[in-house]
Amino acid sequence: MTPAPISTATTATTAGLAGGAVALPTGAATAAALTRGTPPPSRYVDTGKHRFHVLEAGTGPATVFLHGGGPGCTGWTDFGPVLPLLSGERRCLVVDLLQYGRSDKPHITGPVWDYHANALLALFDALGVNAPDVVCNSWGGTAALRLASLHPERVRSLVITGSMPVFHGPLAPLPERAARGRLARDAYYGEGGPTPQKMRDLIARLEWYDPAAIPGETIELRFEQSLDAQERTLGESGVGRGDLQELSRDLESLAVPVLYLWGMYDAFLTPDYPLMLARMSPQGSLHVMDRASHHLQEERPAEYAAVVAGYLASIGS
Repeated sequence: MTPAPISTATTATTAGLAGGAVALPTGAATAAALTRGTPPPSRYVDTGKHRFHVLEAGTGPATVFLHGGGPGCTGWTDFGPVLPLLSGERRCLVVDLLQYGRSDKPHITGPVWDYHANALLALFDALGVNAPDVVCNSWGGTAALRLASLHPERVRSLVITGSMPVFHGPLAPLPERAARGRLARDAYYGEGGPTPQKMRDLIARLEWYDPAAIPGETIELRFEQSLDAQERTLGESGVGRGDLQELSRDLESLAVPVLYLWGMYDAFLTPDYPLMLARMSPQGSLHVMDRASHHLQEERPAEYAAVVAGYLASIGS
């Protein structure tokens, strides 16, 4: 079924950090207090080479959200809980990356981040956004870093969570030779194929700090999307996802402000890694959030939104 045309919506807000506006729930800020609800209107955006699926909510400065690369991830699964908190004063464009969700799933050959950066640049053109803020998780963040390196005039700022643009830590190579995500994908799509229990186990082990807090909705959305025929073929074969690129030189010459917003207990990369990234980036900053792992935007959405809003409001001040 074709998504409805994009429309805009607003939400009541309260003052956030550093002059930002964020709708904060009363009481404990938990994922349970901030369920996704109904997705905002969405549409397909044709760039001439690819078709992207994009959700949109709110008005104001353009802010693009790019999700992570785990099985079944989409813009909505990763950023649904924070969308109501940031769309009060921002035009939030939540993208399904290529090979995920309802966007095209091309066979990618050659340097993967070059491919995604060029595709995202074409998407920005088709959406009519010149230099948005780009808020990212994991896989999406590395693509955004490459885009900002190649075309700094097209990105105002970056917020990066859990991404791995550099293949070494401060003192040593990364655990499992930086292949933990690939190994997790292989296990999920491997013997017996995907199941809801395997999806829950993956999220609990690699993405959330508190497994008991994982909403059933998250497991269901991710599991159902992981069964997409094209997505499953990519996951099972491991072929057609492109060749990874090391972006050390990109970070060292990065000409846009970037906040590395990290979970204290990230299962892939401990906080010494984003500290290294922040020091490599000429305008790099770091915020480490307690009681959070790889998907802090889902597990701690109110705090995540407040930090993001405060940082974006501070750019240029």
